[in-house]
Amino acid sequence: MIAIYPGSFDPVTLGHIDIIERGAKLFERVIVAVLSNPSKQSLFTVDERMEQIKKCTQHIKNIKVDSFVGLTVEYAKIHQAGVLLRGLRVLSDFEKELQMAHTNKTLNQEIETVFLATTKEYSFLSSSIVKEIAHFGGSIDHLVSTNVAQDMYQKYQNQ
Repeated sequence: MIAIYPGSFDPVTLGHIDIIERGAKLFERVIVAVLSNPSKQSLFTVDERMEQIKKCTQHIKNIKVDSFVGLTVEYAKIHQAGVLLRGLRVLSDFEKELQMAHTNKTLNQEIETVFLATTKEYSFLSSSIVKEIAHFGGSIDHLVSTNVAQDMYQKYQNQ
């Protein structure tokens, strides 16, 4: 079965990589789908995010990195995916993700959402936190892969 792991991944964190690695063990194929949302101000372009994810996941053979615009369920349908893979960190994530799963089910009865609880060492981690730490000059080396940390340091240095 094919699973879609959608998200903005701005930037991709070690928590995201954990979900990708674990999802790749559960599903025949995982498509990491980077959402292009023109109404959202992103630190990295879609192409930059895709390249970061590819570098971080080159050790995983059954994944594909792609991008999309629009509804996740429509993207899943095009790629014949039956599952949306989502990570959960805290209780507030569950409330939001459950609402989204129910909404997606009303749009496509064939799609299922599978939640993976984030491992405890990443339960606090979000892309927003990583950006804030990097913006103020803090170390993010323990939160993102080396290539992403370098990209972020360079991005904030140039601003």
